[in-house]
Amino acid sequence: MAGAPNINIDDDVLVQQCRQGDSAAMERLIYKYQNRIYNTILKMCANPDDAAELTQDTFVKVIENIDKFEGRSSFYTWAFRIGVNLTLNHCKRSSKVAFTSLETERKENNWRPKQILKEFLRNDASPDPAIVAQNKELCDLVQKALMKLDDTQRTVIVLRDIEGMNYAQITKVLELELGTVKSRLSRARNNLREIFEGFLR
Repeated sequence: MAGAPNINIDDDVLVQQCRQGDSAAMERLIYKYQNRIYNTILKMCANPDDAAELTQDTFVKVIENIDKFEGRSSFYTWAFRIGVNLTLNHCKRSSKVAFTSLETERKENNWRPKQILKEFLRNDASPDPAIVAQNKELCDLVQKALMKLDDTQRTVIVLRDIEGMNYAQITKVLELELGTVKSRLSRARNNLREIFEGFLR
């Protein structure tokens, strides 16, 4: 059985090889990013089958459009933009935007749910829904809270607070100005705070 392809080759080199018809280079790029793109899509659509199909569609579009990639952003950012756009379009069509359970990402801790929520609400610097979701008892509440956000706010929360992208990457993925990304993220976090505060009452 063949081992995993070598992914320690610079993306720019792999992209150039892809343009020359090197299918092994495309295989390396897919192997390198498929799990991250799949996990991000899954958090947006909450359906493993849909996420798998959308991930496949993402890389089909990547293959079809690799000659159009101009290198103004990293390949990683460009591929994520394709995946996010496909997912948003899918969610709008199906009207079932949701977040999958973050339970697989949780770590065991002994904090009580209200203590965790209060910690989240106090954290002005970097409120992180993934931290709250580490507690099994809060997974459902977090999902319900995130479900109350609109598509655009959900997306920026996933990319920033769960996927861990920096602002520069998010602006390229969403093709938005930095100020728009920051204001959208701020509104999303404020909305989450209000929702969580309601859970504490």
